[in-house]
Amino acid sequence: MSKIEMKTPLVEMDGDEMTRILWQMIKDELLLPFINLNTEYYDLGLEHRNETNDQVTIDSAEATKKYGVAVKCATITPNAARMTEYDLKEMWKSPNGTIRAILDGTVFRAPIIVKGIEPCVRNWKKPITIARHAYGDVYKNCEMKIPGAGKVELVYTAEDGTQTKEVVHNFAGPGVVQGQHNLDNSIESFAKSCFNYALDTKQDLWFATKDTISKKYDHTFKDIFQEIFDAEYKEKFDEAGITYFYTLIDDAVARVMKSEGGYIWACKNYDGDVMSDMVSSAFGSLAMMTSVLVSPQGVYEYEAAHGTVQRHYYKHLKGEETSTNSVATIFAWTGALRKRGELDGTSELCDFADKLEKACIDTIESGKMTKDLALITTIENPVVLNSENFIKEIRKTLEKML
Repeated sequence: MSKIEMKTPLVEMDGDEMTRILWQMIKDELLLPFINLNTEYYDLGLEHRNETNDQVTIDSAEATKKYGVAVKCATITPNAARMTEYDLKEMWKSPNGTIRAILDGTVFRAPIIVKGIEPCVRNWKKPITIARHAYGDVYKNCEMKIPGAGKVELVYTAEDGTQTKEVVHNFAGPGVVQGQHNLDNSIESFAKSCFNYALDTKQDLWFATKDTISKKYDHTFKDIFQEIFDAEYKEKFDEAGITYFYTLIDDAVARVMKSEGGYIWACKNYDGDVMSDMVSSAFGSLAMMTSVLVSPQGVYEYEAAHGTVQRHYYKHLKGEETSTNSVATIFAWTGALRKRGELDGTSELCDFADKLEKACIDTIESGKMTKDLALITTIENPVVLNSENFIKEIRKTLEKML
C-alpha cells in the first residue's frame, strides 16, 4: 500500500530517557512504514535545552501556535540531582509549564479503557476526563521562611502609588509563608477551553473549587466560569443535551467515587495535577492515559501523561531488558495525527490513527502486554513482552487491519 501523505506539518517535540528510546521505536515501527511523516522537529532533550538556554522550548511552543498541532515526548524537569548529572547551566523550568503558559492552554487527561484492566473503583464504567488549569497557583508561587516573630502582609501597589494591605499572619515565632496568584484572562481561557471541549466531546462538565473557604481567590474562578457559561454557552449546552454544574472540591471527590464516569471534571492547577494521577492509577496505569493541551484559539498539543521512566532508562543503558509501556506515547501520536487529519481534511490520516489505537487495545486484550499491565490484568496467563517486542506485536496487529 502507498504511504499516507500529510498536507501540513505537525510539531514534533522529542524528549528524554526511556521515553526518547520508545519515541524512535514508535516512529520506526508504527509510523514511518505507513505515513510520509511531515513534522517540524524540536529536540527538547535536557542536553539540548541546556545548550540553547531553553530557547528550543519557546521555539517549539511558537511553532505549535503556527501549525496548530504538536506531539510531545516526556521531558525531564530538573532538580538539584539533575543539575549535577547533566552539568546544567541552571535549573531549567518545566518544559510543559513553559509550553502551557505560551499556549494559554488547558490540559485534558483521560484513561485508555481496555478489557482485562479493570478500574479499582468498581462502578467506574466510562472514562473520567480531568481538565487541568495550566497556569498559576502553587506553580507560580513565591515563598519565604519566617525566622521569628513579626507581621506578614499582602500588599498591592496600584500604578498611581496607592496601596491596599491585608495581614496574612502575625507570627509569634518561626514559620513559613507562600504567595499565589492567578489572572482573570487565564481563568477565562480555562473556562472557554473546558466549555468548548465539553461541546466537542458531548460530555457533561463539572467544575469544583473551595469557594466557601477561599471567598475571593477560588470564588473568582467560580464566578468567571458561571458568567461565561451563562453569556456564551448555556444555549449550546442545552442544544447538545449536556450539562454544566459547579460544586465544592470535596463534594466532587465524593461524587466521582460513586459515579459511573463519562464526564469532564475541571480542576484548578494543583487539584488537576493530583486528581489526574489518582484517576489514571485507579483506572489501571499512568501509561494508559491520554493527555492533550487545548488553547482557546484551537491549538492542540498531545503528550503522554507520565514521566521519562528514568529507572528503565538506566537499565537500558546497561544493556538490560526493559518492559516499558508505550501506549500513552503511541496515543499522543495518534491524537496529533487524527487532529492534523481533521484540520486538513485528510480522512485517511484519521482512519490510520483510529486503527493504530485499536491495534494497541486489541494487542493487550489478546493477552500480550508489558509487565506493568501483566501485574494488574484479569486476563489469564498474559504474555509479558519487552519494550521493543510489545511495539512490534502492535505492528503485526496493525498490519492485519491495514
